[in-house]
Amino acid sequence: MVPEPNRLPSGSAGEALRDLIEATGGWLPFDRFMHHALYAPHWGYYATPRRLIGQGPSDGSDFVTAPELSSAFAKTLARAVAQWLSHTGVDEIWEFGAGRGVLARDLLDALDALGSGPKQGKVKRYVLVEVSGALQQVQSETLRDHAAVVEWAQAWPEQLHAVVLGNEVLDAMPVQLLARQQGAWFERGVSLEGDALVWRDRPTDHRPPCPIAGDHDYVTEIHPQAQAWVGDLATRLRSGVVALVDYGFPEAEYYHVQRSSGTVMCHQGHRSDANPLDQVGAKDITAHVDFTGIALAAQAANLGVVGYTSQGSFLLDAGMVDVLPTLSMAEQAAALKLIHEHEMGELFKVMVLAPQAQAATVPAIGFVRGDRTHTL
Repeated sequence: MVPEPNRLPSGSAGEALRDLIEATGGWLPFDRFMHHALYAPHWGYYATPRRLIGQGPSDGSDFVTAPELSSAFAKTLARAVAQWLSHTGVDEIWEFGAGRGVLARDLLDALDALGSGPKQGKVKRYVLVEVSGALQQVQSETLRDHAAVVEWAQAWPEQLHAVVLGNEVLDAMPVQLLARQQGAWFERGVSLEGDALVWRDRPTDHRPPCPIAGDHDYVTEIHPQAQAWVGDLATRLRSGVVALVDYGFPEAEYYHVQRSSGTVMCHQGHRSDANPLDQVGAKDITAHVDFTGIALAAQAANLGVVGYTSQGSFLLDAGMVDVLPTLSMAEQAAALKLIHEHEMGELFKVMVLAPQAQAATVPAIGFVRGDRTHTL
């Protein structure tokens, strides 16, 4: 029997979600719904012990990330990280949302090969900021050969001197949904009709960061949590750089008049859909990143933009062409998906930030030929 669409999940997950909606007066803002669907203890998507990231449906995973797709990603990124470590004089790397730990493992191996890693005393600590106990266990196994320098934290320290990495982190941060209907703006939330989750809209003073031309119906997102996260990190970073890799657009593209359905997507079994109310807790929920908003939040907290470009341009500029011959033919074929425009090369972007006083002098490796900061 095919389950009814948008039905509350069974067992304790459904009970918890029902209690939450009822406790908020029967209307739960989408950002709070998304937070619980992804991170609620015991039943949230990222709290489950099953494998989430992998190569395809056959391994039981739901999606693939650049580090899992090919080691060329970490080996190329390591060239930039080595320069950033040397230039800024820091000897720590902090990674937020490290998945299965594959990027950390391959990056540390690559840094050692470049003479800039733990074996040479150039990296003293590699700290993973991870809120999922299930993922931390997987990371520990993946990184067992680097146990001497790897540790975990659940929050940033008061002061940070490090190269900070965030690969596909911002897209998993809860967003607020806004809907324009017949010229009026509403915030979209989640309610219940019996055992079914349904959309409910309420009038709001919230608006997208720029006007949306026309009077047609329009759905989009705003990103206060991601912007607050970057702002908080900015207040703590005293020296080093922040490198963020994610799918998204600058403001002019994100809030384009024709992008009228928003960017919220779900991932399960390497298939995507646009219905986050269905199979809650069993699939990933994401939204594209507004990189202009991230840059503005960073600048407001005294971080400057070192560079911003597509993932493909960044990797090519950082030397992936030199990395490819060291890989097998099969690995090379997979690596090309990182840079091809119709794969990950164009949709994914790279933004590097540094303390305002230092940003102008940070090596712009990855941005020499394709910097798009002017488009933000």
